[in-house]
Amino acid sequence: MHVSSAIAFRDLAYHWPDGSAALDGLNGTLPIGSTGLVGPNGVGKSTLLKLIAGILSPTRGRVETSGDVGYLPQTLTLAHTATIADLLGIAPVLRALRAIEAGDVDVRWFDAVGDDWDIEARADEALQGVGFRAADLDRRVDELSGGEAMLVAITGLRLRRTPITLLDEPTNNLDRPTRARLADMVDAWPGTLVVVSHDLELLERMEHTAELRTTGLGQASRGTGARLELFGGPYGAFRAFVEQEQSAAAQAARTAQQALKVEKRQRVAAEAKLAARARAGRRAAENMPKILAGARARKAQETAGALRGTLDEKVQAAQAALDAADSRVREEEHIHLALPDPDVPRGRRIAELSDGFRTITIRGPERVAVVGPNGVGKTTLLEHLVSGSTPEPGRLGGRMLTSRVGYLRQRLDDLDDARSAVDNVRDVAPATAPGDIRNQLARLLLRGSALERPVGTLSGGERFRVALARLLLADPPTQLLILDEPTNNLDIASVAQLAEALEAYRGALLIVSHDHAFLRRLGIDLVVGIEPGGRLAESAQLDA
Repeated sequence: MHVSSAIAFRDLAYHWPDGSAALDGLNGTLPIGSTGLVGPNGVGKSTLLKLIAGILSPTRGRVETSGDVGYLPQTLTLAHTATIADLLGIAPVLRALRAIEAGDVDVRWFDAVGDDWDIEARADEALQGVGFRAADLDRRVDELSGGEAMLVAITGLRLRRTPITLLDEPTNNLDRPTRARLADMVDAWPGTLVVVSHDLELLERMEHTAELRTTGLGQASRGTGARLELFGGPYGAFRAFVEQEQSAAAQAARTAQQALKVEKRQRVAAEAKLAARARAGRRAAENMPKILAGARARKAQETAGALRGTLDEKVQAAQAALDAADSRVREEEHIHLALPDPDVPRGRRIAELSDGFRTITIRGPERVAVVGPNGVGKTTLLEHLVSGSTPEPGRLGGRMLTSRVGYLRQRLDDLDDARSAVDNVRDVAPATAPGDIRNQLARLLLRGSALERPVGTLSGGERFRVALARLLLADPPTQLLILDEPTNNLDIASVAQLAEALEAYRGALLIVSHDHAFLRRLGIDLVVGIEPGGRLAESAQLDA
């Protein structure tokens, strides 16, 4: 491994059980320091992190690291039964301590504790910084907000101080103050840090940017090859470089296209001239001896053949130049959604939000954003609203005034991970033809093997698309669309495309998001804040 590299990949490949490639033929390095790893959803970023962390074993090739690796998974909030001790990485030591305290003197417990006899005291000190205490170590993840769970896990990784740390979408579910706290932690992070994220502010704090891209067919695979491009600078500088490079590549492609047209015109013109010469030669041959006429004909054919060969070579060379130029021009795919018209008349009462003291009514195709700090009860409000529970005074809830509701949960835990994307969608659209379901998923950029693999093997962004497709195929169309942190697992381009799609949705929209830039794009009519203590506040502001 190069002295300045923390991680190296040697012909790295990982194939799914059906033989399709998640990654194939990847070579490259990631440097010491902080690196933002970017690329479109489904390209293999999360898979690559799992290979580095040793959670997955390569189908071919190898990963080399300069030290131990700590890892924060994107699907952290799906681990419902995990405890705060598990998130901190101290559960085995804690179990050993409790066994010893209970009188069990088995040597394995002492081995597990090692030198960490004060682990609870150190955990208490660390947890106080994120709003918890040692008494909370046995609390389960499903008792925490998504943001709280993420922050506790990141705190645990920082405490462990592994030489290499991998964070997969660490700002998912984090409110803006907590994102700022994470940013400060990142700036002072010990060791090498690799971050997969769609959070532009976080990516701007990285020393390097690495882009994972597909490169066509990989060797020994039915899937695509992989290429890692490293740039010395944060994401903004990387994008500026790519845009400049793509402008030059597009101009080169246009020039090559024009050159090909010229060569093809010259080939057609030359063929016309050869045809005219052939006709003239045949007329002249009528008055010549056969031997002389035959010799002249053979000479003309040889000359024409040589000219055609030369011109064909020029056309082929021009075509090769165009193909090479086109290969440098990126074709970035985006999500293309067409949400159905739910026919929601203005003024119609759609839903009510309540804290037990005051009620806020959503009317017609109104767009309502719910904001507030982590743990204040935003997801609880949505859950109570969807379940129809009547809140007690001081409790968040509400009631639906329409039965046509689509709810996209923050944890995406209503998907059956063991079944395919197509089967998950068919569960909520049994009358829809499988071909129509495949077409809808293709518009969400889910194609090929991703349609048939178990949903549990898909990336976070791909899982999101499956969940969203379940809403889009509802018949009749939903009149209220409820989205809880919908941008969590989307790549940067897909966030923009989702905003464009929701701009065209004509039903009522209730959305919880910490991504205020995303909310501003949606043309929000009302911002509802949730204050500490669970009280609703109308006319809250979106931060700049």
